[in-house]
Amino acid sequence: MKKLQSWALLILIAVASFACDDNDSSNPVTPKTEFKVTEANGMTEVEGSTAQDFTFSASKKYLLKGFVYVQSGATLTIEPGTIIKGDKASKATLIIERGGKIMAEGTSSKPIVFTSAQVKGSRKSGDWGGIILLGDAPINLPNGTGKIEGGVDREYGGTNATDNSGSLKYIRIEFGGIAFQPDNEINGLTLGGVGSGTTLDYIQVSHSGDDSFEWFGGTVNAKHLVAYKTVDDMFDTDNGFSGKLQFLVGMSDPAVADVSGSNGFESDNDAQGSAATPKTSATFSNVSLFGPKANPEAAATDYNSNFKRGMHIRRNSSISVYNTLVAGWPTGLLLDDQSGNSSTTEANATSGSLKIKNVVIAGSGSKALTVFAGDATVTPNKPASTFDLAAFFNATGNNNSLIADYATLNLLNAFNQTAPNFLPAAGSVLLTTGATTGLDPFFENANYVGAFGTTDWTAGWTNWNANEVEY
Repeated sequence: MKKLQSWALLILIAVASFACDDNDSSNPVTPKTEFKVTEANGMTEVEGSTAQDFTFSASKKYLLKGFVYVQSGATLTIEPGTIIKGDKASKATLIIERGGKIMAEGTSSKPIVFTSAQVKGSRKSGDWGGIILLGDAPINLPNGTGKIEGGVDREYGGTNATDNSGSLKYIRIEFGGIAFQPDNEINGLTLGGVGSGTTLDYIQVSHSGDDSFEWFGGTVNAKHLVAYKTVDDMFDTDNGFSGKLQFLVGMSDPAVADVSGSNGFESDNDAQGSAATPKTSATFSNVSLFGPKANPEAAATDYNSNFKRGMHIRRNSSISVYNTLVAGWPTGLLLDDQSGNSSTTEANATSGSLKIKNVVIAGSGSKALTVFAGDATVTPNKPASTFDLAAFFNATGNNNSLIADYATLNLLNAFNQTAPNFLPAAGSVLLTTGATTGLDPFFENANYVGAFGTTDWTAGWTNWNANEVEY
């Protein structure tokens, strides 16, 4: 595999793989076709598109400029401890195309950091694009393929459920996420049709200008994910995503939320709520979703009014959620069937394809459980749902519970904005109310509710104050 020092040779191997129409508003950034590597101002600047293997070395710092593409057949390798910055002016974004790979495996003591190129103290959400990983696994769009959103114009999806797009381990992605226009965004980490042969483990997305993590179909599994102070949703699943996920934590900045409504989970089968297959049927276990309400009695004026739900499950989604803590949200769970006056999501709950078990919702008061309230502003009017969500949630065998305050949770310091400690203290109800019996062997035996038992798996490699780091 060629080292970066040999990249001068690659400049002679430019690959013209993209043609952009400057008048197309869905493509606001014109990708470079020539692969360029330049040493400037103490940085190694990288731009363009390559079909060759290459390596980022920890001995250098990198600046991505514009859309940087790793084409099918090429592998980007990143050494532990490497720092990669995204240029703000060019909306820098790293795209691993379908058939390409990224091998970025940091360690707990040497995480790989993708961050803003802005100076310490001036970094903000949306300073650059983020990482887009595209694969060949099934999605539920027509013909089984689609073009990923965000102006990237690259296809994803296919028929290979075990497709391998590489490995991301011990990674931080900071200040990315660009919403070019409604429903056309780049997230901190965007995953389109990524297959189960791919490894995702120990990844923190911080201060994303859109979602922290969003899956568009695919089968990839993941563990140890952190969504920290994102603008929009923490974990968003769409278009037939069917992966398995364990040990996820999300934390909110009470002052920052998106006009579209910020949620812990947002899940759709597709934008229309259709019956397209494969269905969105991801399985989550051991998740902690901390909303903006550090005090369950917080007034609505104490946090951004655009914060909405800990879990917003809608549009015919069939996800399963186990051993999960939803704390500090204006609404705990919204099971939503407003699309097309249908009742498909509710039917999924009734049939058992949508499961919620061993879930604790705390601090949401009278809005802990909600359904669609109706909409008389549209024609035809959309009637309010009559689904008995409380009966579903409280059914024997589901072992779910609603808690008014946080005292019973007995968390050490979960809502601390700059030094959180998410662990439950000894005696917490969370340590004794989980169950992983019957789950897929992918899931570790973690018989507690939430992302943490007695071990803090975020220690060492995460950062809770990235704007103050001199990279």
